[in-house]
Amino acid sequence: MLRLLTAGESHGRGLVAIVEGLPAGLPIGVDEISGELARRRLGFGRGPRQRFETDEITIVGGVRHGRTLGSPVAIEIANAEWPKWQEEMSPEPGHPSRRLTQPRPGHADLAGMQKYGFDDARDVLERASARETAARVAAGACAKALLAKIGIAIVSHVVQIGGTDASAGLRPTPGDLATVDASPVRCFDPSAEATMITEIKAAAKEGDSLGGTVEVVAYGVPVGLGSHVHWDRKLDGLIAQALMSIQAVKAVWIGEGFDIARRRGSVGHDSIYFDPGSRAYRRETSLAGGIEGGMSTGGLLLVGASMKPLATLNRPVLKTVDVLTKEETVSFKERTDVTAVPAMGVVAETMLALVLASEALRKFGGDSIAELERNHASYLAEVRDEHWPSAVTD
Repeated sequence: MLRLLTAGESHGRGLVAIVEGLPAGLPIGVDEISGELARRRLGFGRGPRQRFETDEITIVGGVRHGRTLGSPVAIEIANAEWPKWQEEMSPEPGHPSRRLTQPRPGHADLAGMQKYGFDDARDVLERASARETAARVAAGACAKALLAKIGIAIVSHVVQIGGTDASAGLRPTPGDLATVDASPVRCFDPSAEATMITEIKAAAKEGDSLGGTVEVVAYGVPVGLGSHVHWDRKLDGLIAQALMSIQAVKAVWIGEGFDIARRRGSVGHDSIYFDPGSRAYRRETSLAGGIEGGMSTGGLLLVGASMKPLATLNRPVLKTVDVLTKEETVSFKERTDVTAVPAMGVVAETMLALVLASEALRKFGGDSIAELERNHASYLAEVRDEHWPSAVTD
């Protein structure tokens, strides 16, 4: 299984991701990681910080000559702004030049200050910042590389921003990823894309923000990842937890999600068919999103996630209280985006990739990529074997 640990603050020296559990022999390098991080910076409505977040990558350990060693992989992402923040964010003994005592609504500020006994919101917001997702995406590049070795590919697309929805049923394949990324809002529906951009411009003009929804699609997921045996190993539960951990995400669903609750059972499930040619079972629909009983079915895996409108606004109107004076005031402003939904899709891909890679390793095992591939191929042959299941006799 994979384990991921991230460290670092938004305006600190940098971010660090440590990925444990990758088999030996996985090709990975700075270029692949940088490519994924560049995708995270995409999206109309992002703030000025994206123009100078260059995401300088250093692989500190776990990779030699472009291949993993089987040991933990450590990746560092330097902060280009560190010289400006070196004194304010210094780990050395001292004091900040100014304490932030007005916690922002919609952020971790106040709860974190109360939990840890801080009198400076920056002690909370620096770590709670969505900048942390850069470390996750770096780790996700490794997970995606592993999944590619066993034929799994993941693509996300924006299906709603503000009051604008993409046309239902339009779903990109892995071959459409470049087209999705070329869209300013990472939307696969050109007509909805234009309306989304118009809505973002209107919100920006008013100093406001917008939330939205992405769909993440995984192709090539084999049957049997996850478990029906243990509550904490159910694949849909693991995915939901992973996506809900993304900053500002407030809802996650699998397949048809909330809409399936409106259907009758007779039209709310994926019928099962058998293809004699491939000796494989199939489903013609994906109402359950490719997961039944906590396990992948071998079909299309569909996940949705909704993000709230960002709580830091260019027009500070949200009321708060100064924790020292107890006087009412308005929320202070850090640099902000009008919307980060397109970028959230890339992070959602990452979190799904990390879960699927971890479950693939749990299922197939292997200390090396070659061993993982052999185990995966053997398993696929077994579940398609014409003698399965064994005949039952009296």
